Amino acid sequence: MQYAERILDAIDMETFILARDEGEAKGFMGRFLADLGFTDHDIVFLEQVGPGVRVRARAYIHRPGGSYGWLAEGDDNGG
Repeated sequence: MQYAERILDAIDMETFILARDEGEAKGFMGRFLADLGFTDHDIVFLEQVGPGVRVRARAYIHRPGGSYGWLAEGDDNGG
């Protein structure tokens, strides 16, 4: 079973990025999440602090109401 199939909803990531402004940090974080293989994500918080931006992002494994791998019929490893 894939690890992502065991995650109920999303993974949150927070970091501080050296960036000129929030737009640059948002673009960087989006590219970073894409490089990690996350195709569905939201930037949920941006705050300019001195030389950079505090960024919080949510990468969705399963959106609410989506198809959950761990609910698959015949899955002996789930739940």
